[in-house]
Amino acid sequence: MPELPEVEALAQDLDRRLRDRPITRVDLTAFNALKTFDPPLTSLHGTLVERVGRHGKFLDIEASGLHLVIHLARAGWIRWRAEVPALPAKPNAKNPLALRIHLDEDEAGHTAGLDVTEAGTKKSLAVYVVRDPADVEGIARLGPDPLADDFTPERLREILTAAGRAQLKGVMRHQGTIAGIGNAYSDEILHAARMSPFKPASSLDDDELMVLHDAIRITLGDAVTRSSGLAAAELKGEKKSHLAVHGRTGQPCPVCGDTVREVSFADSSLQYCATCQTGGKPLADRRMSKLLK
Repeated sequence: MPELPEVEALAQDLDRRLRDRPITRVDLTAFNALKTFDPPLTSLHGTLVERVGRHGKFLDIEASGLHLVIHLARAGWIRWRAEVPALPAKPNAKNPLALRIHLDEDEAGHTAGLDVTEAGTKKSLAVYVVRDPADVEGIARLGPDPLADDFTPERLREILTAAGRAQLKGVMRHQGTIAGIGNAYSDEILHAARMSPFKPASSLDDDELMVLHDAIRITLGDAVTRSSGLAAAELKGEKKSHLAVHGRTGQPCPVCGDTVREVSFADSSLQYCATCQTGGKPLADRRMSKLLK
């Protein structure tokens, strides 16, 4: 799933490509992806792109006062195309294409554009056309951005205190608590902070709070720095190549050499290093325990 660093890099890449260019047409092929009806999707035709930004994990293409907001969910992505087909894209259940954006023609007569795609059969990609990003419920409910200047240790303390005994992993993934952190980077942040994903949020002392705050800012900030300037096609590989524990079950921890372990849930999993994060004690994996009975 694209998280804050990838969406930030996507926004930067698309801003360079789209700013001050007109949108001539938008083809929708996955009708269930469009979550709004007023303004209609056709209201984007003939608009001029003013900027591309993000809100948490939401991508925001601002054009002539309207906002085309895209949430890529778990399996969505955006592909830049130097030339898109002239004929309108048609719905096809076997085609991952959900939305195609046509821009103006270049000097060679080619029409560039964007393909918004979603792989797999579980479709949760979401597209909105709104006059104000806050009209998107998911954006209106977002917590603070962890890379913003006002995300201070004091603000983090307020968040963790309000979360009570909830586990750190879940608190960081909750978009209404902190915006932009998902499954992968919560694993990476907790590994960098040397904290158990199951540690109660309100149990951190002052020193632990500073360690976690630094881990959040440095882990995400470094990922944004590495991703900045890369094209969309390069972002997935860049992210994967720099993960220390997430998605690396069974491989050695790059810090201590211990084996990276996993805890599985119904629709996700987390990865951690027992030596670095839990004092050498493996965390209980209830799902795996059931399978072994």
